[in-house]
Amino acid sequence: MVELGAPILGEPEKRALAEVIDSGWLAMGERVKRFEQAFATVHGAADAVAVNSATAGLSLMLAAFDVGAGDEVLVPSMTFVATAATVVHAGATPVFVDLEGPDRPHMALADARAKITPRTRAIVVMHYGGYLMDLPAWRALADEHGLLLLEDAAHVAGMAEGIGVHSDAAAFSFFANKNMTTAEGGMVLARDPERLARVRLLRAHGMTASTLDRDRGRAVGYDVVEFGHNFRMDELRAAVGIVQLERLPGWNATRLELTSTYREVLARALPEVTVPFDEGHPSTAHILPVLLPAGADRTAVMAGLRAVRVQSSMHYPPVHRFSRYVDAYGEADLPHTDAYADRELTLPLHPRLSPADVERVVASLAGAL
Repeated sequence: MVELGAPILGEPEKRALAEVIDSGWLAMGERVKRFEQAFATVHGAADAVAVNSATAGLSLMLAAFDVGAGDEVLVPSMTFVATAATVVHAGATPVFVDLEGPDRPHMALADARAKITPRTRAIVVMHYGGYLMDLPAWRALADEHGLLLLEDAAHVAGMAEGIGVHSDAAAFSFFANKNMTTAEGGMVLARDPERLARVRLLRAHGMTASTLDRDRGRAVGYDVVEFGHNFRMDELRAAVGIVQLERLPGWNATRLELTSTYREVLARALPEVTVPFDEGHPSTAHILPVLLPAGADRTAVMAGLRAVRVQSSMHYPPVHRFSRYVDAYGEADLPHTDAYADRELTLPLHPRLSPADVERVVASLAGAL
């Protein structure tokens, strides 16, 4: 089977987990702090806050800036549902923004500008597939209208080109299918140290002292100064994260090489199937999206691939089409998003693939079409 995505786990991760078990301390502690500091350094930040998912990170970003009832937040529809769901749970209203087009499935600045109202409080951009958004342009739009700029950075761990620098905050994912994993987990960066400190406080029930601090005698008792959550990361996941982070640059480089191979093989053997974004677009190559020819039966194509043991998927069913969102917010007119969603197919991409695997996938796709 050529897997769609596969985490790389081995002896280094096993040793790291064994060390945590042998230490006797499993809850959030010193390894979480080490992971936060290492992640911040990789991304050119002073500090970071580890959480138990990117969804938690998105929720904490919104909470740290008091986004809530009466506010509107511009979000993409071509994203995982958590990008919009966290806005809903904050009490705000998600406003869906269309894509630029099939060759560049990023939120369109022009459509975002047209949808800004007096109630708009924030813009959440999402680096689809690991391809970097034009953050300076989005920062300029946000500043022009006095808005927050937040990043759903779930696909871009290891991207050291401005993530969390131009925006007010960014949330990363370490889910099992991401470029690095802690099984479940995430990280938050924020430009303002006071906002990041609030994220840290909200992560753990709004308590002024951690369990570790009390256990080590560094604090006696605690106060609760915010209505917080239990969004903490534990030592086991942090230990895995430290190991994975060290290997992430090599894995991302391999993903980029495989993406280039896909482009070359598709152009030669199956030119009617195209890869979005330009070859040199800054990316972590999280997924390999392709556009099928107009009118192709994607369900049949995926079944054909599965029959020859090649996995595939779709990223993503657009959020504005989900029944609960239609019920709550009505129909949204997003023609570019709809057109892209109807043709997109995700092919296998992970560091364990070889160029021969890429050739096999493309040949299998040609047969399925």
